[in-house]
Amino acid sequence: MNIRLSSPWAWLPLQLATACVALLFAALTPARAMAQTGMTQLQAPNLPITLVYPTAATATTQTLGPFTVQVALGAAPVRGNGHLIVLSHGAGGSALPEFDMARTLAAAGFTVAQPEHDGDNWRDHHLAGPESWKLRPVEVSRTIDAVMKDPRFGPLLDANKVGMHGMSAGGLTGLALAGGEWSPAAIARHCAVHQVDDEGFCFFNLRTAAEREQRAAMYGRPVPASAETLYGGAAVHDPRIAAIALTVPVSAIFTSESLSRITLPVGIVEATADHTLTPAFHSSRVLALCHSCRSLGALQGADHYDTLSPFPEMLARQARGPDAPPSKFDHALLAASHQRVAQFFQQTLLAAP
Repeated sequence: MNIRLSSPWAWLPLQLATACVALLFAALTPARAMAQTGMTQLQAPNLPITLVYPTAATATTQTLGPFTVQVALGAAPVRGNGHLIVLSHGAGGSALPEFDMARTLAAAGFTVAQPEHDGDNWRDHHLAGPESWKLRPVEVSRTIDAVMKDPRFGPLLDANKVGMHGMSAGGLTGLALAGGEWSPAAIARHCAVHQVDDEGFCFFNLRTAAEREQRAAMYGRPVPASAETLYGGAAVHDPRIAAIALTVPVSAIFTSESLSRITLPVGIVEATADHTLTPAFHSSRVLALCHSCRSLGALQGADHYDTLSPFPEMLARQARGPDAPPSKFDHALLAASHQRVAQFFQQTLLAAP
């Protein structure tokens, strides 16, 4: 899940954390440390794709709305480490709230592609939820296709060893591609029992008591046979994806059996104070059931939207709701978390077969 962004500049990058960049670049090779961050867009049918990548061009500072932007827009890419990572955003999201993650990966030599999921993005969220969840894995594969066919990027990349990262609903996308299977019926069954202790998921984005009562009544109804259909797993398998990292993924609705069958390397970032996706039913559940999954660290005191970066306070307040207290999470911890994700992909994608 993710906050809905309604702004004409939502595809553009956000403010760079310059201190974190300096620390990260110091650990890189001299040639790569010279690279800066480039950004451009591709357009596949019904699928805008934002690319973040190493470039030799000089980044410039631009101010758009509340964001200070330092990036080389439209710059030519330089050869990095030869690997692509696809980032799948949360519900109603865009490339912007995860730019710091993308920038960290680009600094490590990766090319990063961020598809804007059809019907579940800042412009249009009429498919948000299960309908989008069915489509998202295929959109990740289409993103890989589009990048590999692009004459600027395709020749620089290994098409057979791609990484994937997903946050929240993007995490569900990653689990489906890893082999996890979910069903609409599982949503109803989970929320019929856990609508109090996992209310952030069961009543996501419902602000009024009437809306919540209507949804609770739906959870109490018998589940039709058609809702038992399983999605994900073998039906969306893409052999090019070799490693997956997930941040606060939606996962309560996956079958235990399918999670235990996952064999791809999967890294999980948790948020210990997540009120949108209670960790016990989501990220912690994956770590308990998936034998090839490993923790990439728990962000102590972080709520769901604290994992996004940059994320201006005006948007954070909108995400938390008008009555929620301000976050006490130390956002300086995110730079180290992003670096752990980059190291995970270096270990899993750059290692010899």
